[in-house]
Amino acid sequence: MSPEIRISPISPVLGAEVWGVDLSEGMDDATFAILHGAFLDHGVLMFREQGVMAPDVHVEFARRLGPLHGHPAAPAEHENPAVFLIRTTRDSPISNGNGWHSDVSCDERPPSATMLQVHVLPEGGGGDTLFADMEAAYATLEPELRHRLCGLSARHASEHVYRGRYADRGADDDGTSYPETVHPVVRTHPETGRRSLFVNPSFTVAVEGLGEAESDGLLAGLHSHCARPEFQIRLRWNRNDVALWDNRRVQHFAIWDYWPHERCGHRVTVQGDRPFFDPDGDDPPPSPLRVSIGRLA
Repeated sequence: MSPEIRISPISPVLGAEVWGVDLSEGMDDATFAILHGAFLDHGVLMFREQGVMAPDVHVEFARRLGPLHGHPAAPAEHENPAVFLIRTTRDSPISNGNGWHSDVSCDERPPSATMLQVHVLPEGGGGDTLFADMEAAYATLEPELRHRLCGLSARHASEHVYRGRYADRGADDDGTSYPETVHPVVRTHPETGRRSLFVNPSFTVAVEGLGEAESDGLLAGLHSHCARPEFQIRLRWNRNDVALWDNRRVQHFAIWDYWPHERCGHRVTVQGDRPFFDPDGDDPPPSPLRVSIGRLA
């Protein structure tokens, strides 16, 4: 590892803080390789002590991870259409991300990665982001339930999320159709081969092939399990910090606890593969978290 870069794990399960590299200055291939490896290892990276990234620099880094993803509902407000404005003010009717979700999981090929720089923080504090590790959530389920879930798929819809959401930004969604698709309940990470749960309370509406009551009960149980604090980290932002997270592995929750103050930033997302389940892959080894969760149950 480059002696200038320090990668400090946030918890034994998920996340790391990165020091000693300023993304606003760009980077060479060797530095990117170090960061990409850390991204796959930790799932969430928080880059501290950052300068303001110019939009083209922000986009250039994201492109190293893959082609860019366009939001299916939000209007293009930035001069660079790849940059999505994150903005919550005292007049906002809602705050985007204020609930557990994986970004745009309703798409046939949802984002693999999201990269967010926050430029304006609430004056009184707040605006933290929670992340939860779905690999750990899967690994700590009982083996019988894991086996059952590996044969199931779930429907992800978005009209209930997006219709009318961006009206305050000038979006007119009359006649708009919103993405809806089916994904495996357990997905295999295309780069690491590891398995994770791929359902979330914001977009996942039903498990295919089950009656409504059984589907709702199964999803409620999974959502409750996924929200356990053992799988979570809570990141507190400093001005111009940059977070990079792996939507194939984590869910997140942007906490709106700062009204009437403002929080703003720039986000770029990377196009992912269509989620899949590899039946020939290996199940995770026994998780130490399974022991502690079992004792607390």
